Amino acid sequence: QLWCTFHEKPLVKQACQKTLAALQLDYMDLYLMHWPLGFKKGEEPFPANDKSRIIPSDTDFLDTWEAMEELMDVGMVKAIRISSFNSKWTDWLPSKPDSKCRPANNQIKPPYLPQEELSMFCQHKEISVTAYCPLGAPNWPRSKTEDVSLSDDPQMKETALKHSKTPTQVNRGLGIQRNVSEIPKSIPHPTEENFKVFNLELDKEEMETCLNLKKQHQNCALSK
Repeated sequence: QLWCTFHEKPLVKQACQKTLAALQLDYMDLYLMHWPLGFKKGEEPFPANDKSRIIPSDTDFLDTWEAMEELMDVGMVKAIRISSFNSKWTDWLPSKPDSKCRPANNQIKPPYLPQEELSMFCQHKEISVTAYCPLGAPNWPRSKTEDVSLSDDPQMKETALKHSKTPTQVNRGLGIQRNVSEIPKSIPHPTEENFKVFNLELDKEEMETCLNLKKQHQNCALSK
């Protein structure tokens, strides 16, 4: 992924080259703009002022996108994608007069901020959707004590019990039925559990119940 301190056009290729070298690769299949907002360039990943507020860059993400398209032109990446873009910003990218491609994917943050309209918008535009932190990231350093873990959510537990599944499996099944890919951890036990979701089918009412768990809360938020 392209980190936010590398949004200036001359820095985009430099950042990609650094990643390729670290991974010992000649190219990447998919390269991500982590946020629409760029940060002040420099060695500090979260540059902040004396009030602990992030210092933004003045780079337009449309210019950053153009530089990412150039990575495709030279074969450094096969496709480019975005993260945390709303529908308006997503639509701006391929609408630029000199734009070469639409985003291949938009990464958003279910389960408690499902953004169903955004998901449907992206899929209508042939942009796939990925769910980041699909289990709610209960161990995220900025998590609050009042945050409810997905596995402890009463409604999710009730649906899971009905299908003899775990709340985690219900959430994975929900993602599959919504045509949203997920990127959970891949250590052995969760991976084995993931394979047990393909015989799960939630009815319309159950899907609506799960989607209505939304708390308008961002997991892995940049600030408290």
